[in-house]
Amino acid sequence: MSIPKIPSYPMPTQAGDNRVQWQASAQRAVLLVHDMQDYFLDFYERASAPIPTLIAHTRRLIDEAHAQGIPVVYTAQLPEQTPLERGLLQAMWGPGLTAQPQRKNIAAELAPQPQDTVLDKWRYSAFQKSRLLDIMREQARDQLLICGLYAHIGCLMTAGEAFMQDIQAFLVADALADFSAQEHDMALRYVAQRCGRTVLTEPLLQSLRARVPASKAELQSLVAASLHLPATEVQDEDNLLDWGLDSIRIMSLLEGWRRAGLDISFMALAEQPTLAAWWALLRGHTQPLHPEAVCA
Repeated sequence: MSIPKIPSYPMPTQAGDNRVQWQASAQRAVLLVHDMQDYFLDFYERASAPIPTLIAHTRRLIDEAHAQGIPVVYTAQLPEQTPLERGLLQAMWGPGLTAQPQRKNIAAELAPQPQDTVLDKWRYSAFQKSRLLDIMREQARDQLLICGLYAHIGCLMTAGEAFMQDIQAFLVADALADFSAQEHDMALRYVAQRCGRTVLTEPLLQSLRARVPASKAELQSLVAASLHLPATEVQDEDNLLDWGLDSIRIMSLLEGWRRAGLDISFMALAEQPTLAAWWALLRGHTQPLHPEAVCA
């Protein structure tokens, strides 16, 4: 009835075959650290794969989230649950954490900071009986980055419920662990094909670091740096092609903006190669998301 002892298996090194190509954005995302409590980690040999990689990659995601101002939300089961509160989990898994309340803490390497949110966890999905959806609506965020335990149970169910709330779910393939390599792979395949996108830690971090210029002055500095010129030399109405901005440099700038969530084409930039026109295009494609856009 309890969770079995989990044998070691290698952490996945590929994200999977995704149906969608959503790009994670620091301005839209919330990081969910799912059930990383000592009780659940104790079913592994913590010095063996995949746990060291899970801990290391989750730590990197948390640190990047803090650096980028991305809200970090943890889930954690309570050590005290009445039979009514535990519900059908009792029949499926037995007393669980209530039998070992001393193991309730989130792994010390990943301990929440004062600015983070820790939600009580009641059911497989982190949205159930919690404020997760309210938190995302209040902060006008519509992407959920999911790491933690266990991939094919709570992490998968949370991704599925995010999809049904019109929230883009990103399952971080190499920042998860599961009962087996087969179940880990099953969770990745299901999410990639049915309700979200699977990603690896390093490319995800790169996407989060990418950003769309927040001002025309910042755009001017980026373009000038690409041309190896002082920013003051490039004026609003200058034809950037005359300054030597070729297609390779345009694509380099555009790929970074796309990683930040900008939906704009190469031709849109190439046909109007001035700072003024580009700033108008960027402003038109980066309107802030309002809470009501995250559907109930």
